[in-house]
Amino acid sequence: MDLEKSRHPGRNFIRKLLDHFYIQGPHGQHICLVHEPLGMSADLLVKLSHRQAMTLDDMKPGIRQLLVALDFLHSESHIIHTDLQLKNLLLPGPETSYLSRFENAEVADPSPRKVLKDRTIYQSLGFIPRGGLPFLTDFGEARLDDKDHNDDIMPNVYRAPEVILRSSWGYKVDIWSVAMIAWDLVCPRTLINGINADRVFDDRVHMAELVALLGPPPPEFREQRHLSSVFWDQSGNWKGLAPIPDITLKSLAKNVQGEDKEGFLRWLRMALQWNPEDRPTALELLYDEWLMEGLGE
Repeated sequence: MDLEKSRHPGRNFIRKLLDHFYIQGPHGQHICLVHEPLGMSADLLVKLSHRQAMTLDDMKPGIRQLLVALDFLHSESHIIHTDLQLKNLLLPGPETSYLSRFENAEVADPSPRKVLKDRTIYQSLGFIPRGGLPFLTDFGEARLDDKDHNDDIMPNVYRAPEVILRSSWGYKVDIWSVAMIAWDLVCPRTLINGINADRVFDDRVHMAELVALLGPPPPEFREQRHLSSVFWDQSGNWKGLAPIPDITLKSLAKNVQGEDKEGFLRWLRMALQWNPEDRPTALELLYDEWLMEGLGE
């Protein structure tokens, strides 16, 4: 398919590659990608707000745009992003006139840099955000959805169950990540902690938290994944590799601000399904009545 001719609206919500060139360095030739200029990441924006979470209504437009972009990737491009997280969502960049002033200022008073024997390291400069919805970026870990995958992907706290169990996965891992992103935007703590008594991220603790939040996995999920036997016996009983914490989605969402919190939790549960095939597509998640409520107001 010629993606340049695609009329899918999601194509407009993905960072554009404008050009590329090669540069010779001390360790060989490197390809340099020229992207459209964008602003700070959603992750940095959250940190600058001192983790002051969004309301549910404020979160919805950005999640809608992300789901439209994902539908383009999944249905037309057959690409699995695998690394959806707040730092890979970038806000719109500054106006062209601001970039011109930035270039002139850089010539007149260059930014700090460290000159080493074989290279120069420049300080990374940012732009003041001008508002707007974020663009999806960073396809360094993306995979084509043309074969089975079982390699390790996703940030630790975002990992879907099939990834934790090192079994085959597909584009539904991105659906799991969308729910995690939505949660991080409206709640001051991550949904998954995953830290053991030694302060190390632990798959056993992660899985125990998922059992507390989602309930035990259905038999067909366990039967399809050979590493399930590490965590559950043949009858589906938890082996106790880590204690099941006393938490629920509802208890963790006590500080979420906005109307229809129950609708939000129902929407989350749609996406956070043990079985990947039980998770909705990007379009199905987008057209849910809770997420669509308030659109156009």
